[in-house]
Formats: sequence, C-alpha cells, structure tokens
Amino acid sequence: MHPIEAHRLRCSRRAFLGRSSMSLGSAALATLLGRANPAVASDREGTAGGADRFGGLPRLPHFAPRAKRVIFLYMAGGPSHLETFDFKPELARMDGRPMPESFTAGQPIAQLQGQELKCLGPRFRFRRHGESGLEVAECLPEIAKIADDLCIVRSMYTDQINHDPAHTVMNTGTSISGRPSMGSWVTYGLGNEADDLPGFVVLTSEGGRNPQPISSRQWGSGFLPGKHQGVQFNSVGSPVHYLENPPGVDRAGQRALIDTVNELNTLGNERWHDPELETRIAQYELASRMQLSIPELADFRDEPEHVLRSYGTGGADGSFAANCLMARRLAERGVRFIQLYHRGWDHHGDLVRYMDTCCRLCDGPSAALIADLKQRGMLDDTLVIWGGEFGRTPMFQGKGQDAGRDHHIKGFSMFLAGGGIRGGQTFGATDELGYHAVEQPTHVRDLHATMLHLLGIDHERFTHKFQGLDMKLTGVEDARVLTEILS
Repeated sequence: MHPIEAHRLRCSRRAFLGRSSMSLGSAALATLLGRANPAVASDREGTAGGADRFGGLPRLPHFAPRAKRVIFLYMAGGPSHLETFDFKPELARMDGRPMPESFTAGQPIAQLQGQELKCLGPRFRFRRHGESGLEVAECLPEIAKIADDLCIVRSMYTDQINHDPAHTVMNTGTSISGRPSMGSWVTYGLGNEADDLPGFVVLTSEGGRNPQPISSRQWGSGFLPGKHQGVQFNSVGSPVHYLENPPGVDRAGQRALIDTVNELNTLGNERWHDPELETRIAQYELASRMQLSIPELADFRDEPEHVLRSYGTGGADGSFAANCLMARRLAERGVRFIQLYHRGWDHHGDLVRYMDTCCRLCDGPSAALIADLKQRGMLDDTLVIWGGEFGRTPMFQGKGQDAGRDHHIKGFSMFLAGGGIRGGQTFGATDELGYHAVEQPTHVRDLHATMLHLLGIDHERFTHKFQGLDMKLTGVEDARVLTEILS
C-alpha cells in the first residue's frame, strides 16, 4: 500500500487535528470550540490574568497584564529629539558656536568624526500643550493635541551608531544578527488572539530623506520557532503575496492540496520531530484562513468618511496614514504585535525641509491612531510606542540652510501611550545641549523590559533555552522596568 494511503488509514482528518498540537489546524478547531462554548475558553486560560487561548507558553502571563497588544510606530532613520520633544534653550543660545569638547571627547561620532564641531540650535519653535504642559515642536501639531495621553521619554540611549546595527538593537535587544525580534518574543510568549491573521504583522512606508531599506531579519524569529516571525504586509495591492488561488484552482481543490501536504509533513514529522515542519503545517493552515480574512481587512470602504479623513487616507495607498488605519484594524482583529516602519528620517542635510516632509506624513496619522484607539476604548489595553533607532547630534552637519544632524546614540526621545502608561508626563532628561542622557538614563533594554511588564511578563523569567543558555529579550546585562511611568 502507498505510504500516504496507509497513513490516511491510521490518521483521519479529525485525528490529525487532534494529534498535531503545533498545527494551527488544531488551534483553529479549539478557537471555534471556545467561541461556541465559553467554558472551553475559560478552561484554557492561565492562572494570572488569562493566558491567550490561541497559543503561547502555558505559564504566561506571569501576572495580570495591562496591555494586550503593541503597536510600534517606528520612525526609521533616527528622528531628531531636538526638533521634536526635547527643547534646549542653551543649544539655541550656542547656535553656530564651537561645541564644547567636554561633551564630545572620547564619544562615538558617525560622519562628523574628525571634523570641526559646531552647535546647531533647534530649527523649530516649541510650545506647551494640554493640561500637562508638555513641550512639543511646532512641526508636530497633531501629536501636540494629544499631549496629555503621552509619556515622552527624553533619556533614551543605545549602543550602535550606524543604522542597521542600531535597528538590530532596537528590535532584538542586541547588535548580534539573527536573534529573535521583540514581536517574535511577544507572540512566542503570549500567542495570538486572531486565528485567521498572523500574530506579528509588519507594514512599511517611505517619504523624506534617504529612505534606506530595512532588512527582514529585523522582524525575524531567530532561534524561536519560525511561526513567530513577523509577516510583512504589502501597503499597496494585495496585502500578502501569493495568497490568492491561481486560475483554475478552486477552494475545494486547494483544501485537498493543503490536507495532502499536511499529511506528508505530519508523516515526516513523526520520524524527525522537526519544528520547521510544524511551522510549515501552521503556515499552510494560516494561509488558508487568511484567504478569507485578508480581503475584508484591506477593504476600507466600511470605514466612515470622518475616520478616513482623520487619518488622512482614502484607502490602502501605501502611505503611513493608510498603514496606521490598517494597524487599528489589525488590532481590532486580535493581532498581538503590529510594527509600522516609516523610512525617511535620516536627516544629515536639509534638516528643516525633510523634517517638514516626515512630520507632515507621520504626525497626523500617529495622533489619529491614538485618538481612534481611545475613542473605541482600545487605548487602555494597547501599548503604542513611537520613535526610531537613535537620535541626532546637537552639532550640525553640512553648511548654511542645508545643515543637518549626524547619528546620535547618547541621548534621544521616544514616546509611549496607552496600555498602562500614565499620560501627560516626561521622563528623564538630557544635558543642556541634548548630548548625554543624564537623568534616568533609559537603555533600549529598559524599554523592552517595560513593554514585557505591561504585557504581564517578567523579563527576568521569560527565557528560551538555546545552545545551553537561557536566552532573554533583555539579555544578560541589567534592565529595569520603568515603574515611574506606569499608571
């Protein structure tokens, strides 16, 4: 008898779904049962605030979470803290004067290394906003309107001064390539609330100066199971390549093909116990369900006109605005980790022009997303993070009106909102020229530890055994939860 036929006799579809605990086929079945019978869902919840019933580790979360999901608005290229959230009157006074050597001696500098260093004062005016009086630059008028929802961290610092390794630190906690990204860690620990969409979705847009490419390893799963890697959605056209059936293939034929491939994979996995085969089974099952969910997800025609207008988009047009609206729709459907990259913030020259460009593209949609989540009652359990891989130098690069700023890692700003964050506050500070983080210095690892804490995870206990070591997102160096900024 043919091996597949023999296997079919031993393993019916129902038995296959029951035995393949790693397959999303069984997860989908459990989901349907859970929705039909609330008692089933209750039985699958954890003891500390409700572990997700669609995957994740059995003892997570460690404690009651404040946030269910994360939306990271990633300003790739490194936005200047000195033109956004960190006003420096002394730097304005020093504009055009030599940068004091006491700030820069022995410090890592990128393209300005070995050059005469002169101060560049803030290029935009700052004003206070909201009841909290947060200072925000005039190039971010819409974000300024939601100042009371924001916690601006002005004391961020990182390790790497060039883009790709700095992206790697921000996304994985280390500059070592090939480690799992933060979104992969989160879905590995907590699973996904959506059974017809990936748990970790990535969207990209561009506009501004030098929109450098972002490597897909920035959302890779590293040594974690491959099913936890981020899935990049296209911003224009079909969100996912190769999802539609080719001409002549109907749904019944495709289902038969998937069943056969899964049977082959399961048969092989009984011999080799290969986690990548389990991932492949899960991918086939998820792709089949996505064929039904994706068209509806990407169709914005059900959005009211005032919502489209608030985001500044008419549809899935590849813009950051459209991606922000897509992020809200993904969050509503249970996607655990959503990351939006906007490429164009690398402002070595023509700073004012390109800051205007990037802020015009990203300011309104960022604010609209937070306001929309708040209006829908979702901001309380959605952590929104806004920022890039590093900041920009207080010294100018270039000449005259074309001046820009170089890469800077010793002090920069990001903001957080929702998901257990207390709004209307600033945390930490840089020195009088915006060079060093001097009050409450906050490493990227501290940001990761705080994010995990808000999701109900103790970063010290959240590990994965790899090459004999208990690996963590926050690594082996000290990392702390920023308890001061929590509500």
